[in-house]
Amino acid sequence: MKINYECAPCMLRQTKEAIEQAVDNDEERMDVTLTVLSYLNKNFKKNTKSNKLGTDLHHLIMDETGNHDPYKLLREQGNKVAEKLIPTVEAMINENPTLERYAKAAVVGNIIDFGALDKSTDMEELIKKQLKKKFEINDIDKLKKALANADTLLYLADNGGEIVFDKLLIKKIKEDYDVNIILALKESPILNDALLQDAKNLELDKYTKLITTGAASVGVVEDYISDELKELLDNVDFVISKGMGNFEGLTEMNIKSPVFFLLNTKCNVISDEIGVPLGSNILMKKELN
Repeated sequence: MKINYECAPCMLRQTKEAIEQAVDNDEERMDVTLTVLSYLNKNFKKNTKSNKLGTDLHHLIMDETGNHDPYKLLREQGNKVAEKLIPTVEAMINENPTLERYAKAAVVGNIIDFGALDKSTDMEELIKKQLKKKFEINDIDKLKKALANADTLLYLADNGGEIVFDKLLIKKIKEDYDVNIILALKESPILNDALLQDAKNLELDKYTKLITTGAASVGVVEDYISDELKELLDNVDFVISKGMGNFEGLTEMNIKSPVFFLLNTKCNVISDEIGVPLGSNILMKKELN
């Protein structure tokens, strides 16, 4: 996906939060802000890939501040929020334990995103509210058909905390379908995205093969991901893609495997791109070849 004029204030908001998380000194914050503004002045242009620019911006901040994991505490906070909410989510699922309910829980987990939401957002209340919403786009029947005929699928993780909810869906898939799952996580810290160690801590290696994307990028950035991931994107039976960053990146690529996007549309630009209201829960199949 290409940048939109609305991406500018969002990137500036993320810049402010990342700098504040990275350093405490106001003078240093000012110096880094000026560097970021100069960078955006040169690189915020029409037809620029949105998540590639966002990735480069966050790496600039990390390099300038010397803090290469500024969202560490917020990622840990997201994990704690998710663990606290699991009993609520499981109770909702147990009312009608269908694949659709598990998929909805995974999408609801996508709310835990400090990159797209203000860090002061009450995540618990927001997730409880989202549990009551229906899918605005619901390709669950296509997902069931794909699972019934698949040998291997690639699952692209998004945020820390969120993967607690992903685990519920992954376990459900393993219980009901004879399919191998490869779970891809970030190579190293970027925003509050899930890392390999987060998945190991949750014992997701019991249900999936764990790999990294080969990059610390906002979603999938074709220029940065590993050759292994590029090969998988073309050769698995299908892909489950979590979150907005992966949507931004994959829709700029030509890949052979069909993709099921699971996300909540937390910004106007992506909502408009998909054609749904802001804050919609989405389960959408898309061909990208």
